[in-house]
Amino acid sequence: MIERIHLDILTAIKKHGTVTKAAEALHLSQSALSHSIKKLEAQVQTVIWEKAGRNLRLTTAGERIVTLADRILPQFAHVESLLSQMAKGEMGMLRIGMECHPCYQWLLKVIDPYLKKWPKVDVDVRQQFQFGALGALHRYEIDIIITPDPLLTPSVKYIPVFEYEHRLVVPSGHPLAQKDYVVPEDLSEEVLLSYPVEPERLDIFSQFLHPANCRVKKHKLIETTEIMLQMVAAGRGVCALPGWLVDEYAARMSVSSVRFGSKGIHKQIYVGMRVDEQHINYLEDFIVLAKNIR
Repeated sequence: MIERIHLDILTAIKKHGTVTKAAEALHLSQSALSHSIKKLEAQVQTVIWEKAGRNLRLTTAGERIVTLADRILPQFAHVESLLSQMAKGEMGMLRIGMECHPCYQWLLKVIDPYLKKWPKVDVDVRQQFQFGALGALHRYEIDIIITPDPLLTPSVKYIPVFEYEHRLVVPSGHPLAQKDYVVPEDLSEEVLLSYPVEPERLDIFSQFLHPANCRVKKHKLIETTEIMLQMVAAGRGVCALPGWLVDEYAARMSVSSVRFGSKGIHKQIYVGMRVDEQHINYLEDFIVLAKNIR
């Protein structure tokens, strides 16, 4: 019934609008393209496209097939790329989607030994997927997700690799630096610096301030970790970061970290991958290395 060529043709028609342009894009003759769709229409006994002036318009049936193509064609491309790499003696490309701004420094520690161990695997880190990588994983645009906040789905396996404590970061001379832990009311007169993320995705709001119905004096957005910590060191505000990261910067910056509440906020870094690929050797080994990097 429906074959890959039908998916390619209707996707091209959707994009280019005419048989001529679609045929050129697919390197097919117009007659071959039209014949293929007419044969499909005869099999499914419904019209796939219809003329709209000089262009073609997909029918509801045609649109349904294009929706299928949007899901299936990236998987074809992914498998073909893997097979091509195998044929050339290459292992492939590990494409990592980041959903964690401060995790980048930790990831660098994993990538260095990984590249040495897997010389035939290239690594690409894609940070444009911050807080939106799950869809990219489903579309085969990336191979794994690095995230502290997994969105559970049956098709993705999340593996915890690194436990840490989320902590408040203040200037070293700040009164809060002398406390064993802070309570939500302590931040009512503070300027909070954070990454440009919705407040509900930030633990300091979702697990600390909002449950206590508390607010900060002002909330400012900062793109980079280094600038954020420099702002804190200069007394321009406070922020919330993983304790291990703050410890690294505290050696050269005038900042200190304090626990959130008496029990603290404890988190995990997870690596998420497609369920049917979790036993690929170079993906499995990435997990092993990630669990051993602190």
